[in-house]
Amino acid sequence: MRNIVVIICALALSMPVVAKTEIMIHGDDSYPPYSYMESGRLTGIYTVILEKVFAQMPDYNVTLKGTPWKRGLSEIESGKLFALYPPYKRPELRPYMEYDVPILDEKLVVVCQKSVVSSPRPNWPADYMGLIIGNNSGFSAGGDEFRSAVASGKIKLSETKGTPKNLLKLIAGRVDCYMNDALSIQWELKKLKNEGKYDGTSVVEAATISSEQGFLGIVTDGTNYPFKADFKTKYHKVLGEMKASGELDQIINDFIQ
Repeated sequence: MRNIVVIICALALSMPVVAKTEIMIHGDDSYPPYSYMESGRLTGIYTVILEKVFAQMPDYNVTLKGTPWKRGLSEIESGKLFALYPPYKRPELRPYMEYDVPILDEKLVVVCQKSVVSSPRPNWPADYMGLIIGNNSGFSAGGDEFRSAVASGKIKLSETKGTPKNLLKLIAGRVDCYMNDALSIQWELKKLKNEGKYDGTSVVEAATISSEQGFLGIVTDGTNYPFKADFKTKYHKVLGEMKASGELDQIINDFIQ
C-alpha cells in the first residue's frame, strides 16, 4: 500500500501545472453606482457582476483596476489596455473597442415630485411643457425635442452639479422634475433617506427618456493579447448563464436596496 501511495504522489508531482493567464481589466473610477472607487477599492454594480463572472473562468486570473474614464479610453485606443468597462456601444466613434454582449441595460428616466404627476405624464417631453426640469451640469440629456423646447422657452432647464444636489432641489420643490440614470437616482435617494433628507415616497419615476447598454469593451486589435478569442468565448458563456439564472438581477437588487 505504501508503494502505491508513493507512486500516486510521484505521478501527481510530475504532472505539469498549467498557469493561469493574468489579465488586468480597467473600470471607470467615478460612475456610481455602476463603477466607482470606495475606501481605496473599485466597486459598483458592474464591478460586482464582472468579479462573479471572472471567478467562474478558472483559466484566468483577472484583476480589476479603477481608472479615470477619459484616460481609459485613450489607453485602450492605443492598445495599452485589454478591456475597459462600461462603455456604451459606439462602434463608429470608438472602433478600437469590440462590443459583443451587453452586461446591463441602463435607463435614462425623469423623476418628479409626486404632486406634479398626480395625472400621469408618460410622454417625454410633450407632457412636460411649462415645467422646470433639473439636470446635472454638463450632461447632454433629454434628446433633441427636449433641447428644442428649452431653447424656445416651453420648458425651463435648471442645471446643478451632481445627482445629490439635484435631488435635494427636487425634494425641496425648487424644480418639478429631474432626469438621470434610473439606478443612479435610486442609489442617491437611498443615501438621502438614510441621512434623513428624504421621506422615501415623495419622488416618483414618471417616464423613460431613453435607454443604453453597458459593455465590457475589449480592444479590437488583439495582437498583444493572444488569449483574446478564448477569453471572449468563456466570458460570454458565463455572462449568459448568469443572465438566464436571474443572478444579474439579484446583484442589482442587493446593491440598490
